[in-house]
Amino acid sequence: MPKSYGLPSSAPVPTSGARILAVDDDDRNLTAICEVLGDTGEIVCAKSGEEALRWLLKEEFAVILLDVLMPGMDGYETAALIRQREQSRRTPIIFLTAINKEQAHMLRGYDAGAVDFVFKPFDPFILRSKVRVFVDLFDKTQEIQRRAAAEQNLLQAALDANAEKLEAERSLRRSEQRQEAILRSLPICFHARSATPPYAAHFVSAAAERLTGFPTERFTSDPEFGLSRVHPEDLPAVKQALVSTLERGSYATEFRWLCADDTYRVFLDEGVIARDSESGEPELYGTLTDITERRQLEERLMHSQRLDAIGKLTGGLAHDFNNLLAAILSGLGLIGRRAKLGDDATRILEMTRRSATQGADLVNRMLAFSRRQQLRPAAVSIDALADTLKGLIAPVLGGLIEFEWSADTEVWAPHADAAQLELAVMNLIFNARDAMPSGGKILVKARNEVVEKDTDDISAGDYVVIAVSDSGSGIPPEILSKVIEPFFTTKSVGKGTGLGLSTVYGFARQSRGMLKLDSVVDQGTSAELWLPRSEEPVPSGPSAEDVQDLLETDGARSLSILLVDDSANLRELTARSLSDRGFSVTTAGGGVEALAIIESDPHKFDVIVTDFAMPAVTGLDVVRFARKLRSDCPAIIITGYADAAAVDGRPEDVPLLVKPFSETELIQRIVAAGKSEA
Repeated sequence: MPKSYGLPSSAPVPTSGARILAVDDDDRNLTAICEVLGDTGEIVCAKSGEEALRWLLKEEFAVILLDVLMPGMDGYETAALIRQREQSRRTPIIFLTAINKEQAHMLRGYDAGAVDFVFKPFDPFILRSKVRVFVDLFDKTQEIQRRAAAEQNLLQAALDANAEKLEAERSLRRSEQRQEAILRSLPICFHARSATPPYAAHFVSAAAERLTGFPTERFTSDPEFGLSRVHPEDLPAVKQALVSTLERGSYATEFRWLCADDTYRVFLDEGVIARDSESGEPELYGTLTDITERRQLEERLMHSQRLDAIGKLTGGLAHDFNNLLAAILSGLGLIGRRAKLGDDATRILEMTRRSATQGADLVNRMLAFSRRQQLRPAAVSIDALADTLKGLIAPVLGGLIEFEWSADTEVWAPHADAAQLELAVMNLIFNARDAMPSGGKILVKARNEVVEKDTDDISAGDYVVIAVSDSGSGIPPEILSKVIEPFFTTKSVGKGTGLGLSTVYGFARQSRGMLKLDSVVDQGTSAELWLPRSEEPVPSGPSAEDVQDLLETDGARSLSILLVDDSANLRELTARSLSDRGFSVTTAGGGVEALAIIESDPHKFDVIVTDFAMPAVTGLDVVRFARKLRSDCPAIIITGYADAAAVDGRPEDVPLLVKPFSETELIQRIVAAGKSEA
């Protein structure tokens, strides 16, 4: 007996588990439908649109037979409500009608959501044929969905299924044409191949062409084609994974594969082993997934994490280290002025000063890589940069190196920190020199470039490109992405710090540009530094007045200074240096002590010079407190390294001086601040 809910029936047992909803207010029509379609599926009968909607809330149907003319809610209204519900909006509707065969009524039915019409009195064969199409489609869709879910779980469920499911699988394979559209939509290639060498492919789904660029016939016609395209470095691991499958029952291997466009993509191949039901031979069933983008994102994340770790390490050390260097340089300056030194002692003093300066440069390099360095970007003249580098670099390249600088006409001025730009280009040139131990040519060329659209590496806009090319040994592809990492170097011990390219990279990213590397082994390397175009004119050069000229300024020597620093050595040496120049200096060992001194006499000091990073009370707190008592109080903040956002919160007329600073820089700022007060 068919399960015809609503009306009894003696129709034959249905061959499909699909449910068919028949909606008609006439019992005779419902009985006829049950008799005609009893062997097609389970018939659920409803005598009104409202009852049909209630059934649709509880069950899923392969097709709905809906009478057009019914009392109360007619077929058009019922169809419209069916289409409004998410659960039933895609269920096919066949309208049953004895009248309204006119085109207008049929168009209204199609507009309401019908897929077909059957006219009463209906022909049993026609009704059964039309319903059978949707029942078959429903059955196949359900089976395909179950199949897709099983294959997504490494096909394990399908391989462990009983004989009935294997028979269903064979049936599905005979209907591959219907399934192909669904399989093409999945970003996975399904395959079946021999479990023994050369692992010939018996079946490869159409997704293989989308993933690799090769048609499926290439895989099934050539037994060795798949393994022949695996990267040579990955091939042994792939073969080992396949061999071990006979013992383990499953495998998972990741490898690079050469696609039709001659680029390598990273694939994840996973599968299980089973025996063919007819031949009994072992066979591998698996899935191939392109994970190239996933691996690239993971590499970017790891690189970003390394940058962050180095930045935190550098930031934590830079303040204390620069305090030490500032104290050393101040002490060396005092010795040079106070002591009468011979030629040998003077040379030793200069060598020591140069070493301290190099230490400061090392900290700046690490800060540049981690993008935490405080840059002072401005418009930079390309011609001035060329003159400086020619004077500094050409004499030290050696007689075997040919050095050439060229620039396109009307090259724009880049917006960058001039000193760091010089250092970056020098690093690129010295790297090029080191790649040519037997001599060669270094070409530095400047040009303009316009980027039309944003990319992952750079934003749209105008850029100045400074390219440094050499004819040296080149960089192997496998390490090209690693050369910008800090401390990575291919040079022998003592020949480099591994910070050259990393500093250039950090400087470029912090300047809103990029570093682009292209290299061919045994042919040479081209390093391109992309920097944004400046919208400002190139500033004029600095004044030529020296320290002595500054001190002769009216009232400069009589300035009274409050020097605040929690580093005792640096505070004492800086105070002595300023006292030697004639300034009246009062010192405070920290922010708390400075607040007490300022509160006792807010007008005593002409200029406050304070360190930024101090415990309890920062230098910025000292300046704000002083200006509450005296709004025009001149101040200078000095820092070894601090959070840029915190320092940027200082008043606009308070300059920032970065340690280790020269005596000239400090006096220039003090005199300028004293003049502003006057």
